[in-house]
Amino acid sequence: MKIAVCVKRVPDMDVRFRIAGDGASLDETGIKFDLNDFDAWAVEAALQLKEKAGDGEVVVISLGPTQAQETIRKTLSMGADRGIHLQTDRIPFDGFAIATALAAELRDGGYDLILFGKLSPDSSNGITGPMVAELLDLPCVTAVSGLEVSNGRGTAKRELEGAQEMMEFPLPAVLTIDEGLNKARYPSLKGIMAAKKKPLESKPASLGDPKVKIEKLELPPDRAGGRIVGEGAAAVPELIRLLQTEAKVL
Repeated sequence: MKIAVCVKRVPDMDVRFRIAGDGASLDETGIKFDLNDFDAWAVEAALQLKEKAGDGEVVVISLGPTQAQETIRKTLSMGADRGIHLQTDRIPFDGFAIATALAAELRDGGYDLILFGKLSPDSSNGITGPMVAELLDLPCVTAVSGLEVSNGRGTAKRELEGAQEMMEFPLPAVLTIDEGLNKARYPSLKGIMAAKKKPLESKPASLGDPKVKIEKLELPPDRAGGRIVGEGAAAVPELIRLLQTEAKVL
């Protein structure tokens, strides 16, 4: 089984962001980047499918600046076989531009499965995987939380509000992976050393014409300071009064 996993280098979200001088992008000074969690679960799914089949290849593809190669190397240390870096100065916001470049790379690759994370936390668009499926004319199942593949067909589970949905699909197919499918393995020391010798090809990305762009970014306003209205049960009447007259939530 030949599986491609498309991954993204994303910023650590547990930091206080600053807006860059252009007013439409983040100031990346001092920000740490890592493999998107959803993409890590996609890599883990690909590795488990290959291990279960006893044969195959897992190819990791990432689009972005040179630093994206660090993210690819991490997936190689997890166990992926080789990497492809699609070089761009920066990762576009527009999903169509990204999907066009990925589809051009994937089209003649002979992949049985193409996996994506459900979304990336920096944009939360969640559209690149379905767009690639459309461009390649392949079936697509999104937000997969359970997966079985055998004899050229797959069964995927999706979590809905108060229910579960089971989907069947033929291979080749595009899947986007949700939380709950697995727990991504940590790279071992042996894996880290082996990753340094695994092939990583870098080539220019053939981006599509962007359809949307960010005009302006704004940070949310600072929260107002809290107020102590008293202690214990004696404070309840005043708290209720404030919720009714000031916050107007009761």
